[in-house]
Amino acid sequence: MNPMFLVKTAVTVAIIVGVSEIVKRSPSIGALIVALPFTSILVMIWMQVEGQSASKIATHSSSTFWYVLPTLPMFLVLPKLLEEKWNFYLALLACCALTTALFFAMEWIQGRLSS
Repeated sequence: MNPMFLVKTAVTVAIIVGVSEIVKRSPSIGALIVALPFTSILVMIWMQVEGQSASKIATHSSSTFWYVLPTLPMFLVLPKLLEEKWNFYLALLACCALTTALFFAMEWIQGRLSS
């Protein structure tokens, strides 16, 4: 197995586990940490380490910006559904459906703007 794959896996797992432990003590600090673009930063670092071109990294970065936008409403809708006493898993499923629909809308909008 590729040693770099093991390093990437270990670092990624450590961040996820670390944040999940922080959330137990302070949901607000955990949310702040999760809001930071750790995943994107890690991916761009791994891309650089593995020799990807600057243009590929730039494309990844700008694409990430556009794909973050459809995810944002979920963070407003989920708390409202939970306040309305929705079952957690049903609320999460509804938010995933909303996010999926917004992804398709974003794709449609990008297609219209680029043509």
